Amino acid sequence: MAVPTFRFDPVELPPEAVALRHEVRAFIKQYQHLMGFTRGEFNRDFSRAMGKRGWIGMTWPKQYGGHERSSFERYVVIEEMLVAGAPLSAHYTGDRQSGPNLLRFGTEEQKQFFLPKIAAGELTFCIGMSEPNSGSDLAGTRTRAVKVDGGYKINGSKLWTSNAHRADYAILFCKMAQEGQQELDRHAGATQFLLPLKSPGIDIRPVRNLLGEHHFNEIFLTDVFVPDWLLLGKEGNGWNQVTSELSFERSAPDRFLVFFQVLREMLRMAGPHPDRATAAALGRLVAQLATLRSMSLSIAGMLHEGLQPNSESAVVKDLGTRYEQDIPVVARQLFPTEPELEAVETYVSMIARATMNAPRLSIQGGTREILRGIIARGLGLR
Repeated sequence: MAVPTFRFDPVELPPEAVALRHEVRAFIKQYQHLMGFTRGEFNRDFSRAMGKRGWIGMTWPKQYGGHERSSFERYVVIEEMLVAGAPLSAHYTGDRQSGPNLLRFGTEEQKQFFLPKIAAGELTFCIGMSEPNSGSDLAGTRTRAVKVDGGYKINGSKLWTSNAHRADYAILFCKMAQEGQQELDRHAGATQFLLPLKSPGIDIRPVRNLLGEHHFNEIFLTDVFVPDWLLLGKEGNGWNQVTSELSFERSAPDRFLVFFQVLREMLRMAGPHPDRATAAALGRLVAQLATLRSMSLSIAGMLHEGLQPNSESAVVKDLGTRYEQDIPVVARQLFPTEPELEAVETYVSMIARATMNAPRLSIQGGTREILRGIIARGLGLR
């Protein structure tokens, strides 16, 4: 029997994608004052400006506010924005995964209502997946939906929900309540909803990170009513839908470019004639980056073909997390410094932020254990 293998076919960017890169860089210069260290900043005005340029929902059908451009053109836009540290958070989740999920599983009414607003940078989504005491074990979700007249009543909680305090909607992952029935299939009843975050019964509480910043949240849902038309896909099909959604999240270049500016600063500090040990360490990081980018571009090609590269995406996410967490460690070995958030020197403040942000990378998009389980199944090992 043939052993399953992963597909990472080499791809080349088409001419239109190469030409677009120059246009994006010129746009970024106009907004240089908004560029920062990571993509984590939330700025609706910047998202609207990107929407006007046609750089959100780039691959979507024009009838839903999209622009029917290639996955490679979208890749170039995202890559340039990440490298510059652009404030993408207001639209990034909707563009990366919520919109594609709606395109695949949404009703015509949902597509017409949501997608043009996302593409214009007017509507912000967040993701309600993880829960307290469950972590990345989505199948262990305890949030429950009960069918009632005209819709559903939902009770439960979600954790690590980025930007829930600022978003308009969440794609909520839960299960249909099955009273008195033992769940032999852990995926049974899994269902997704398009949840308006201003609904009565929703309590959003901040979860501050090590930097004292408020990006994460815990959401408590008490008898929250969601009308029938906001059911995403079908009852019980939520597991298939969420795994499809995660392939978009895990393969994106933000899984290995978040600390790109630290790498660039290290190269500047090393200068044109670094010592042998420094050259070897930096060369290794640059080679890893080139490999991850090649793999991620290959996945962009698969998405362009309409494929679902779930296993390949898990590989990129796992390797990308390890790579990004290595960057601040190598930096402190090569150019020792005591991290200080308020430091005037760029490198010192970068190292402080990178060191304190690195632990969360093991959680977002799936823990290493979850990812390696997906990889093992892809190889037929479990």
